[in-house]
Amino acid sequence: MDTTSLETDYLVIGAGANAMSFVDTLLDETQADIVMVDRHHRPGGHWNDAYSFVRLHSPSAFYGVNSRQLGNGHTDQVGLNKGLSELASGAEVVDYFDQVMNQRFLQSGRVRHFPMCDVDADGTGFTSLLSGARQAVKVRRKIVDATHARTEVPSTRPPPYPVAAGVRCVPPNDLPKIGRPHPAYVVIGSGKTGIDACQWLLENGVDPGAIRWIVPRDAWFLDRGAVQPGMEGFDRTFLGLAEQMEAIAAATSMADLFLRLEAAHQMLRLSPDIEPTMYRCATVAPAEMREVRRITNIVRLGHVRSIEPTRIVLDHGTVSADPDWLYVDCTANGIPPPQAMRVFDGDRVNLLMVRSCLPAFSSALIAFVESLDADDAEKNALCATIPPPSVPADWLRMMAIAMANGQRWGRHPAVSEWMGRARLNTLGNMVRGVDESDADRQALLRRYRAATKLAAARLPELLAAAG
Repeated sequence: MDTTSLETDYLVIGAGANAMSFVDTLLDETQADIVMVDRHHRPGGHWNDAYSFVRLHSPSAFYGVNSRQLGNGHTDQVGLNKGLSELASGAEVVDYFDQVMNQRFLQSGRVRHFPMCDVDADGTGFTSLLSGARQAVKVRRKIVDATHARTEVPSTRPPPYPVAAGVRCVPPNDLPKIGRPHPAYVVIGSGKTGIDACQWLLENGVDPGAIRWIVPRDAWFLDRGAVQPGMEGFDRTFLGLAEQMEAIAAATSMADLFLRLEAAHQMLRLSPDIEPTMYRCATVAPAEMREVRRITNIVRLGHVRSIEPTRIVLDHGTVSADPDWLYVDCTANGIPPPQAMRVFDGDRVNLLMVRSCLPAFSSALIAFVESLDADDAEKNALCATIPPPSVPADWLRMMAIAMANGQRWGRHPAVSEWMGRARLNTLGNMVRGVDESDADRQALLRRYRAATKLAAARLPELLAAAG
């Protein structure tokens, strides 16, 4: 096996959204040389493996890199997202990152991209997945690990349960090419991917009665309409944020909190009579939720353990089946379990979340903090990590850490200045866009800030009660 060598300031493992956002900011804030290595053939990470009908589940304005807007800032006029800020398709996201790589990163002369390669565990080199050729790497400053998100896509692995021979079980990617009608369609998974698959079937003419939806755990979903970018979204967004804080301040328990959030149109759930036990940052529009509620054949018997020709075995029972049904596996875990690690760890930088549900912003901020003349202790104090959520109480835990981080950023002159010019700091930009003479919006901001103080005082007691 041939081995060559190269040197760089930063070796970035991955070329997905987090890696791209980090490198974009590092280019602006430093003169560093950067090598990016990724297993995919083009930038975009898991978006390269996603199903063709996937879209961002939050507005395009919240995503991407600081230096380039994703999308045109339009409001959708048709479809289930009508009246809300545009959602980029998966193809648009991949094309966007490809443009960022070719038109910004590579043209800078300071970034080298090595696709279709696998990095050694110790970061001393990488090997081509095609030729087997190995590159040794001398890293002058740090290794940046952008793989901690570990976003799982159903198309990249078999179903996590046995499927009998002759039974057809496909990832959502295969839905547009199924080729023939099936008497029934069984969607397995209760997260955003499961919702997407159900919507696609309904939009393409499948009768709701022909869809069986296996929902292992009900989830709370963020209401997309509650947070919209730009000044046109200011009123509804900051009214919603104020109502979130007021709900925290008034809540008597975690269950009561989510009922208040639901009443304030901040959260959605599939069934009003079932209390969700899952929360994963997934975002849906009210119209999307109304659409999937047309499906009434919902199985809530836990996770699938096996699919046999005439029955589906689940945690808490079995249901009948037919070998000619089409099963759609949507069970991938889009957010991994939390890991105990720091962002800045000696000669490594771990790209983790430091603002709730906003990994692209988090990676951009981490890059700016990396550019500061500070030690790891100071940098980590600015970047307290927010563990990925799993249960509803995690929404509040994330809120507590994010609020504390925000206070630290506001007190740090350099970080505060960067926040003022960061495209991805969407809510901050909206606040700065309010004219001092705009009495109504200034009153709304005062209401939000007052409610935030009350919520901060209530948070510890609520979190202690949640355990």
